[in-house]
Order: sequence, then C-alpha cells, then structure tokens
Amino acid sequence: MEILIVKLGATGDVVRTTPLLRRFEGRVTWVTASKNRALLENLEGLPIELRVINWEDHWTLEGKSFDLVIHLEDDAETASIQESIHWDRRFGAYASGNGQMSYTQDASDWFDLSLISSYGNKRADELKLQNRRTYQELIFKGLGLKFAGEEYFLPPTRESELKGDVAIASEAGIVWPMKKWAHYDWLKTELERRGLKVNILPTRATLLEHLADVRGHRCLVSGDSLPMHLALGSRIPCMALFNCTSPWEIHDYGILRKLVSPLLGEFFYKRGFNQRATNAISQDEALTAVLQLAGVN
Repeated sequence: MEILIVKLGATGDVVRTTPLLRRFEGRVTWVTASKNRALLENLEGLPIELRVINWEDHWTLEGKSFDLVIHLEDDAETASIQESIHWDRRFGAYASGNGQMSYTQDASDWFDLSLISSYGNKRADELKLQNRRTYQELIFKGLGLKFAGEEYFLPPTRESELKGDVAIASEAGIVWPMKKWAHYDWLKTELERRGLKVNILPTRATLLEHLADVRGHRCLVSGDSLPMHLALGSRIPCMALFNCTSPWEIHDYGILRKLVSPLLGEFFYKRGFNQRATNAISQDEALTAVLQLAGVN
C-alpha cells in the first residue's frame, strides 16, 4: 500500500501517532513540521519504508496517488494538500468549502472531541472529559484496527552529558500555561535531600538533544507534555501531572504514573491561567509518587 500521513504537530502528538507504523505494510509518506523531522527519521526497528517530507515541501507530492490518506490536522491550509493528490480512501479532516472543516465518519470518534467537532467546542470539551479511550484506541479503531499496546518509534541518539536519577520537565507552552505544576522547585529540593541526582531539563537546540537528555535519567517527572512522550517511547518510567488536560487519552504502557488534579473538571481544556489549577495536586502526593518511581523508600 501507499499511505500518506499528514501530522505536523504538536511534537508530542506526532510521537504518539508513530505506533500506526507498526501496523502498516508497504510505504508510508509522512508530511510533518520541519522541526519534527528528526524524530521521524532513522527510526529503530521500522518494519516498513518511511519517507518524511517537510510541510514546506508538500508540493512535491502533487499528482501522486495513495491508497490511504490519514489527515490528522484540522486546518484548511493543511487540508489543501488533498486537492493536489489522488487517493482511494481518506481518513480524518478535510476542507468542506468556504473555509469550513469537516471529517470522515470513520474518524468521528477522535474529531468529535476536537476544535472542528460537529457538536461545537463546548460539547466537544464535554465529550472529551467523558472519554476514557486513549488517542491510539480512537485512531486505530477508526482505521479498522485494534490497538494492542503498539509502542512508539523514536530514533537513536548520542549519549547526553546530562545524567541523573530524576529528570524534571517543568515548562509548559504558552497555549496551556496551567499544565505547569507550581511546585517543581520544591520537589527538586526534597528529592535531592534524599540523595537523588535531579536535573531540570534545559532548552536544547534540537529535539534529538532533548531526547538524549530524557534518556540520561532513570525516571522523568513532567506535565502532559513532549518529555512525557519521549520517556514513554524510550521505556523510561515517568510521572505526569494532569492539571487541565485528559489523562485518559494517554496510554501508560505500564510505566506512566498519572497524578490527576482534583480540580480537573473545573479547568478542563481551559487555555487561560489560574493559580488554583497549578496548586491542586499536593506536594506530598507528588513526592511520594516520584520516590516510588525512583525506587526510594
């Protein structure tokens, strides 16, 4: 088969889409954001041929034919790629005219929960809060597959000079400021008091350097963020704090401990900032969970 995947970002969402590559036969072309290309090239143990194309170069696909197009973005500009190619089956979002977006019926389990939900944003967020299926379960099911714990693919990296027992990824992007728990500095101090080597992950020039830093530690603590996905894909035990996004969409692969805010319903998928959301998970609960993860009594 000739398959096209269009998934540009966010980077964590790109990573959690890679389990699909374990279920396809033939050749896959993946269009992504240029910054994410390094995470899709040189994948270890890849059973199929994979070609990665930067979005800026998507014009090179004009006139190409595909058996299956999987379109996981929800904007009209990205969906315009479908107008210049041929396909037998389309899964996911597409432009329905006048700048409006729609999605195929078989992709409704996922896109009903999205910004382009046919139910509108308010109802989509309600459905998202009620949902108990992981991202992979939703996408696999729509494609006629059954998710059976297929793991992420990630590329090899050089060994990082940043090593330790616990890596803390404390930052959150500007879109979701309430993802950032308020007590990471306190947690670092308490873990160090117990003899653990703890590093706050720095900003790196490349994603491969960032991935190498995650791999230089025994375990990771973060919010619902890219480092969590990098740890999951590297089989590194991790703990994630969920202040405002869905913990149920994340498959834990048996190594992720989820701490869920008692105020999750109040702040669910809110993109503003409220200090109460970032304080809701207690310090003691987080400390106890990390110590267990690190094997410290």
